[in-house]
Amino acid sequence: MNATISKRLHVLGRKNHGKTTLVVQLVSQLSQRGLRVGTIKHTHHQHELDTPGKDSHRHREAGAECVGILTPSWSAAFWGSPLADAGDERYESFAPMMAKCDLVLVEGDTQTRAAKIEVWRAAVGSDPIAAQDDSVLAVVSDDVPQVNCPIFGRENLDTLIAWILARR
Repeated sequence: MNATISKRLHVLGRKNHGKTTLVVQLVSQLSQRGLRVGTIKHTHHQHELDTPGKDSHRHREAGAECVGILTPSWSAAFWGSPLADAGDERYESFAPMMAKCDLVLVEGDTQTRAAKIEVWRAAVGSDPIAAQDDSVLAVVSDDVPQVNCPIFGRENLDTLIAWILARR
């Protein structure tokens, strides 16, 4: 399989399979190699991202379309998501913030049409997503799942990183 990975690469896996751990490792190692890496955490749960009662939260409750927070070292913006059912188009709202990134890793979103890799652990007791989803381009696992895509070990990520970089 010689599929191309666009700027956005999703890291999938069921709960407790190690998605966050892999994303953190990839960000660290890719950044050390000089790449600018952005991340997005996708969730299907509703979360309050701001702190209720704080000024920025009150601005939003008053009707502000977008609320920004600016500190000496970080910036954040909160905006509504009217594109909740718009599929991959939802990610376009992040484009201005991610424009300087060489790669954007998205943790989650099994419904995306974008490139995906899966983290899988047999001990957790579920079948790999890649067994039913041909759009998963690779699996990261120390087990040997029955899938029709490359399998990369969890301990040595150099081969996975080389594979990712070759498909950008």
